[in-house]
Amino acid sequence: MTGPALPSDRALVLDGGLSNQLADQGCDLSDVLWSARLLADAPAQIEAAHTAYVRAGARVLITASYQATYEGFAHRGVGRKEATALIQSSVTLARRAAAGQPGVRVAASVGPYGAMLADGSEYRGRYGRTVRELERFHRPRIEALAAAGPDFLALETVPDTDEAEAMLRAVEATGAGVPVWLSYTVEGGRTRAGQPLPEAFALAADSPDVVAVGVNCCAPAEADHAVEVAAEITGKPVVVYPNSGETWDAGARRWHGGAAFDPDRVTAWQAAGARLIGGCCRVGPRDIARIAAALAE
Repeated sequence: MTGPALPSDRALVLDGGLSNQLADQGCDLSDVLWSARLLADAPAQIEAAHTAYVRAGARVLITASYQATYEGFAHRGVGRKEATALIQSSVTLARRAAAGQPGVRVAASVGPYGAMLADGSEYRGRYGRTVRELERFHRPRIEALAAAGPDFLALETVPDTDEAEAMLRAVEATGAGVPVWLSYTVEGGRTRAGQPLPEAFALAADSPDVVAVGVNCCAPAEADHAVEVAAEITGKPVVVYPNSGETWDAGARRWHGGAAFDPDRVTAWQAAGARLIGGCCRVGPRDIARIAAALAE
């Protein structure tokens, strides 16, 4: 295993939602490729968004590759060679934003199959695909991202255990040795597909590639219980970065409801074993600055 170790006694601050920061910068994210479209059309905007989070105190930047897939780019007429370059450029852009900032690391985002469908499936799972089919889908992108030299691979917003198994198999098959975190999206104390959290986290307990396990893009209140379960089941450091608490409407392509993100609760997550703490959708630089301040106390 290569790459940076996680601190045993403190937490690293992750960034917040890339899409909301890009929207605040005036970017149009209505395309099915979402923020990944900007890898081709406006890479400077992605670098600027990363920079905003570094300035807020983030020490881990998550790349704009969540929705960057070979299939998605092919639908736009982008060939495989160019798609590989675009996917790998997500790591380069984050590195540029981190330049000159000691200790800032880069995590290459590997989103779920449902992100490519762009219909909200990542909040449901159960795509009707086998584990082997999902592994074939994920492996080429994981290989491309690993070759770009990130500090971590972030297998994130995973809705069910079948996809988690497929992603972990794909990572193992690459043999790249890049440290991985596995992060589920959860609701009601279960994965979005309804599996018990102890069962879901146990999949990664014995994986030498996985350095952290946890949750993201869930309601903040869901994270309280999930962090404790992840630490107990796996004995590994925990990663946690919930969304604002609002709900995504895939049909209308917008968020609704009230925000419930409270950066003050992060100290409890840290005490329970969280070593990577940040925010996801609708959590911006101001919130990340508050997290950084709370963890520095």
